[in-house]
This record gives sequence, C-alpha cells and structure tokens, in this order.
Amino acid sequence: MDILKRNNVTVIGEGSTPLVFAHGYGCDQNMWRLITPDFLSDYKIVLYDLTGSGKSDLAAYDFKKYGTLKGHATDLIEICEALDLSGSIVVGHSVSAMSVALAAIRQPDLFSSLVMVAPSPCYINDGDYVGGFTPADIEGLLDFLDTNYLGWSREMAPAIMGVPDKPHLAEELTNSFCRTDPNIAQHFGRVTYMSDHRLDVKKVTQPTLILQCSEDIVAPVAVGQWLQDNMRASQLVVMNATGHCPHLSAPAETVSAIRRFLDVDANTERPEM
Repeated sequence: MDILKRNNVTVIGEGSTPLVFAHGYGCDQNMWRLITPDFLSDYKIVLYDLTGSGKSDLAAYDFKKYGTLKGHATDLIEICEALDLSGSIVVGHSVSAMSVALAAIRQPDLFSSLVMVAPSPCYINDGDYVGGFTPADIEGLLDFLDTNYLGWSREMAPAIMGVPDKPHLAEELTNSFCRTDPNIAQHFGRVTYMSDHRLDVKKVTQPTLILQCSEDIVAPVAVGQWLQDNMRASQLVVMNATGHCPHLSAPAETVSAIRRFLDVDANTERPEM
C-alpha cells in the first residue's frame, strides 16, 4: 500500500524541521490553511487526511483497525517513517491530539514535541473528572449521529465552531461533515466520543502545549487543566478564542501561541529521560 497516497500526504515549506498537522473529526488537511503560511519559511510542513476523511483512500478504512484511535496513531507513525522523518513536532486537533499522543508514546524517537489543539482524553464526566458530557448526553449525541447524520451535521457544526459572528465558518464545517462518508463518520464518531485516554496521556514524555479555548462545548477549560496536571512536560494556554476550532476562528492567536511554545522549546535543554 502507498501510505502517502492512502492519506493524501502533502509536503510543503522551506525548513528542515518537520512540523506535522493532524486534523480533527469530520475535517481534512485544508482546515490548517490559515496557520500553515506562518511556518512555511522555517519548517518542513507535512499535512495529511486521516484515513476515511478528505481525499484519503476510503477503501483503506478498516472498521476493525480504526475501532480504536490506535489505528490512526499507526497511520501517523507510518507516514513519518515513509517520509524518513524524526524529531517531528506534531500538531493534533481535537481527537487527533489523542492519536498523536498514542503515536508519541509508541515511537518517542519520531516526535520531539506535541501541540494539542482543543484536546480531550475523555468526553464523559467521571467522578471528579469533568469531561463536559454525561453518559446520557453522549448516547443521545451518538443516537442522533446514527439516525440522521446530515441533520446532526447541520445542527452540531455551528455549536462546535462556536463563533456565531462568523457564520461562514459554521457553514464550512457543516459542509465538511456532510462530505464525509456517513458510515465512516458514524463509526469514527462513536470511537471518538467513547474513548478514554486519561491513562495514556500520563505516559507522554515530550514537551506538550495544550491549547484550550475559553468557551468550547466539546472540550471545556477543565479538561485542559486536567491535562496540564497529569502530563509531566505540559503547559496550558487558555485562549481568548471561543469554539472548538481556533485554527479557523482565531488563526493569529493560534499561531502566536504555537510560535511562543516552539521558540522556548527550541532553546530549552532537555533532561535525560
């Protein structure tokens, strides 16, 4: 299998340090278009579509392999190996933040640092842990997704985008959801919202930036605070941006936060692990 074709991999930029972008649920690599120009001169940028999304090879979507996020983590590792990358900085949005974490745990030599944009290791409230949803909330969301995917897309996209003053972005996200194969979207939705990677993220050793929006119905600030408290080399930045997609709704603020993190990380001597 041609891995680069499977995931519609794009490589751009003039730098040598790899900067890999992994998009979130129902999206594709085009969602990064507003922030990648700021990194073109300094980094080797790698963009790809998750298997089952965008212009990836839909025939490669194996419901068993992608029954957990480990399948997407494997894809990321394979992409890095196919491009002969090491020491990559990886930016993962939403659910892909967890796939990136799994890949970094499995092959730490491939990844030097991580940026998690609106991440959540678990969406369901559990004791003192606040994920933002009750079990009933998640079952209702998934039932709606299973029975009326297009209706779910039209209703949920504006709420997920979270910027009512920018309706064109809600429309873009709605259209992106609607372009996704419904069977894959329903399957990946259940995998996403039923996942629990709280134990996994504690194993991440790479420096990690957690970018959390000030208001986000999918991943509330409490989730970012939990991640910072439980990831050994992490820092949390709570953005002024609202919604779940700051790389679209607030690209300048997103770029600024990532730049600060990368500049500091590049000049920080790493302790021996």
